[in-house]
Amino acid sequence: MKLNLTVNGESVAVDVEADTPLLWVLRDNLHLNGTKYSCGAGICGACMVHIDGELSVSRQIPVSSLAGKAITTIEGVVKNPHPVIDAFIAEQVTQCGYCQPGMIMSIISLLRKNPEPSDADIDQALARNLCRCGAYQRVRRAVHAAVMVLEGNALLTGDC
Repeated sequence: MKLNLTVNGESVAVDVEADTPLLWVLRDNLHLNGTKYSCGAGICGACMVHIDGELSVSRQIPVSSLAGKAITTIEGVVKNPHPVIDAFIAEQVTQCGYCQPGMIMSIISLLRKNPEPSDADIDQALARNLCRCGAYQRVRRAVHAAVMVLEGNALLTGDC
């Protein structure tokens, strides 16, 4: 099946089976490898993307359902840098880094809905993101640092 999709603001055409999960189209057809495959069931958060601005599990979405929708991957976020990415770097969140793209997508989604989240809000937003390295405390610090930057109250220095 030939499909036209909008991925990271660009029109792309793919020829895949209708029930192919978006994750495989991103990784195998479009070579956007930032969105990760991990658990295979869509429960670890590594494959999170935004579809029409909403957080979505790319492993569970058939690509045929995405005509006319805007898909944003971590590569799209990096193209238009977001303070969350800078905060992750400043707070040295990354250890192995495998979960980070999904976490960043989850946090950006949270901040769109709740620009001043509490630690409990952050924990809830990350409930579907598993980090084997246990970087959750640094993620919380990074989110609070990003909030301060978004509010115009601080620069990211690693001391936020």
